[in-house]
Amino acid sequence: MTSYKPHYSCFSCRKTFKRKLLVDINRDLAYAKEGEEQPFKCPQCGGIMISMGLDFKSPKKEDVRAWSHIESLYEVGITFHSCGCSGPGYIPRDKVALMAFLEEKRSVYIENLRFWLSNEGVKSKETYGSTSKTHSSYLRLLPKEFKTGTKRNPEIDAKQAVNYWTDKVSEIDTFIRKQQHV
Repeated sequence: MTSYKPHYSCFSCRKTFKRKLLVDINRDLAYAKEGEEQPFKCPQCGGIMISMGLDFKSPKKEDVRAWSHIESLYEVGITFHSCGCSGPGYIPRDKVALMAFLEEKRSVYIENLRFWLSNEGVKSKETYGSTSKTHSSYLRLLPKEFKTGTKRNPEIDAKQAVNYWTDKVSEIDTFIRKQQHV
């Protein structure tokens, strides 16, 4: 069995390491997840390293600008994790592309917020059925824990959805302001 070592980065030291898995040390621990979840410390500075995914290729240590960009991507939730078949998805190549990406995300968040502000919630099969045909993207983007009831008769609390999208807009606005001052 081949196991691929996860790539961890330390933004302070601008270094990347591949972490040995427990299964590489002891095959009996192949399905033990407890140890794999432990934080990994940088061997140089002792700070917590960040899991960047198997598809991550680190820039050269001297390329401070590239490392700063990678850290900005991480702060907004973009990493290089994938199942291996399709890659990690879109990765903005520079600050201009990152800002455009964030503005696009912000517009999606605002569109979802407006939908839930104008909707009293999806509470019955009839409402959900008619809403899901025309507004399935709004329903699909909510976290699973927001959907209660049964699969055939789901319920969604619009107030909870409004709070969720308000927080998402606020988070991305904060990050955009931070990036504009860097």
